[in-house]
Amino acid sequence: MKKVAVVLANGFEEIEALTPVDVLRRASIACDMVGLTDLEIEGSHGIKVQADKVFTGDFSDYDMVVLPGGMPGSVKLRDHDELIAALQVAEKNGKFVAAICAAPIVLERAGLLSNRRYTCYPGKEADIASGQYVVETVVVDGNVITSRGAGTSLAFAYKLVDLLGGDGTSLAQAMVYER
Repeated sequence: MKKVAVVLANGFEEIEALTPVDVLRRASIACDMVGLTDLEIEGSHGIKVQADKVFTGDFSDYDMVVLPGGMPGSVKLRDHDELIAALQVAEKNGKFVAAICAAPIVLERAGLLSNRRYTCYPGKEADIASGQYVVETVVVDGNVITSRGAGTSLAFAYKLVDLLGGDGTSLAQAMVYER
């Protein structure tokens, strides 16, 4: 069974974190909410979430790592040296690394956007020096996946399901998602 880690730091964007968790679990893909430093994390809109576990510095048990946006959550992820190192190892080992909204700034710091197409929240591309910014809902370039923001969370989540071998299209239809 495929396994995903959604990494949460205080100030994360709730829709961008919980939508992938919900959709992945509906697709019968194991998905852990991983608190960056604690089990209880508060989103940018005051919603408190109980993580399944705390980050240990190792993603070797996972097939994919997902980074939600939100402020200041994305900055906290970007500035966490151990997370950056773990993302570099995960990507080097061929695991999927996904980021939405402002979280591609984390991928930038980890050096994962070099020579890749990516998207992010409008205006955040100014904080990213490498890669090629494109305006698309979801961008897949190799094993790196990016998306634009809260409004693209479902499209992002369905794409993650597809990449992990599930059927995101059927799930989208069952959830009455109309494109």
